[in-house]
Amino acid sequence: MILPGQKLINRLLTASKQSEGVLMKRIGLIDIGSNTIRLVVFEYDSKTGLTEIQNIKTPARLSQYLEDDLTMNDEGVHVLISALQSFKKVADEYKVDELHPIATAAIRQSKNRDDILKQVKKKIGMKLSIVPELDEAYYGFYAIINSTAIVDGLSVDIGGGSTEVTLFKGKELIHSHSFPFGVVTLSRKFFEGKDHNDKDAIKKMQKFLDKAFGSLDWINNQKVALVGVGGSARNVARIHQSEVAYPIGGVHCYTMTGDDLNQVFDLIEDSSRDDLTNLDGLSRDRVDIILPAVAVFKALFKQVDATQFTFSRKGLREGYVMYQLNQKIKDAFDRFNVRNRALYQLSNTYKHEGVGAKQRVVLAGDLLDQLKEQDIIKLSEKDQRLFKQAAYIYYLGRFIDADSASQHTYYIISNSMIDGFSHHDRVQLALMASFKNKSLLKFYNDETGWLNSDQLSDLQSLGGILKFIDALNVSHTNPIKRIELVKNDKEHYTLNAYYTGHPIAEEYQANRQKKHLEKVLKGKVSINFTKS
Repeated sequence: MILPGQKLINRLLTASKQSEGVLMKRIGLIDIGSNTIRLVVFEYDSKTGLTEIQNIKTPARLSQYLEDDLTMNDEGVHVLISALQSFKKVADEYKVDELHPIATAAIRQSKNRDDILKQVKKKIGMKLSIVPELDEAYYGFYAIINSTAIVDGLSVDIGGGSTEVTLFKGKELIHSHSFPFGVVTLSRKFFEGKDHNDKDAIKKMQKFLDKAFGSLDWINNQKVALVGVGGSARNVARIHQSEVAYPIGGVHCYTMTGDDLNQVFDLIEDSSRDDLTNLDGLSRDRVDIILPAVAVFKALFKQVDATQFTFSRKGLREGYVMYQLNQKIKDAFDRFNVRNRALYQLSNTYKHEGVGAKQRVVLAGDLLDQLKEQDIIKLSEKDQRLFKQAAYIYYLGRFIDADSASQHTYYIISNSMIDGFSHHDRVQLALMASFKNKSLLKFYNDETGWLNSDQLSDLQSLGGILKFIDALNVSHTNPIKRIELVKNDKEHYTLNAYYTGHPIAEEYQANRQKKHLEKVLKGKVSINFTKS
């Protein structure tokens, strides 16, 4: 017999076992794009997952050094080599185990790319890898399926000189394509010598994009999520968050509607160059190229008949590193277990007490099922999963300070980038996992205002159950093995708690916190501790 909550425990244990094999590995990645050159240093740990520990860039704009015959001139090669020398020194300071310099469109399209590779090798001793077009698309897709809960979608990664799109269903790649244009090339093609918001140039660009995207039959009317990755998509998400005074941190899994995209486009089109320079959320080195980027997203959204526009903070770079790690470490990433793995890693990051957390999930699931059987609580499958996940990381903030564990728990969860969780789910998870009392719950909810009174009342009940369940394992020694809720009459219940060992602390704390369960039951509860 599998106890309630045990399925989640099994998946969490699977996440733990699959992460074993390598304690720590540090990987440096130099991403040589058409617009920017960026160094990212990642650290992979078997318990806390993949963490970005350094991220620096220079706006090299290599595509502007391509001559009409697509030969990169000497100035462009000098800019490239200078950046690589600088980033190699930084990577050495971080003592990376591996350094992967990878190049995309600007170098890939250069007629003299072989000569460029030779110069880099001779002057720096660095072997530069050129990422083929479809591989570039694949890595973006790979990052999305391993860091979000999106099952069916169309990804778009617009760089300086190319735009990669992939269609995936059931987290499996169906189609991919690379268009030979990006934000820099579009800007040069349509806005050279013109204002960034020239009306005629915008119309010509939109017509060009509609024709380009319309040439792929498999894009049309897919009615799936459009998932943007890369710097341009990130800037679009941040601009919109700034415009709506978004109340929580992070842009990973941030979701916008088609109207939201139009709002950002109109804002950029109606702004002067000086206005854009000071626009919150927009990087100054993207002022000249942000409008073509939003135009691409708008055109694709329309062509796909997309259900939403979602930003994934993890794209080409993360996908490349994830893929490399998965080749060396079996199941370092699991596309079908994204949420539970993320919670396992978050728990380890804050040194949460793992053994007690797993037993809390079992007891919480046990009690929830009994409450459902007695028609006291009704929950959707999705809400049940969130409840059990909240049970696993309940009072995560104890690690920072026990006296203010609730406050720290809410802030950590609601403002952390947790793979696989939408922002609304993340906030609900935070509200349950941090529950202390009704007043604090309302205070936290006021930050976003996302939940109405009925939803807040439901979360109060679920949070109260978690607080009571936590009291049944206050010693973190797992003395309570099973609980049984018995209805004596309309207003009286008995909770049988079957234990081994010495649950003296649990007896005291459970009787203090049973008021939360009594609110859910609308009756009095007697707790009967029975030796198992």
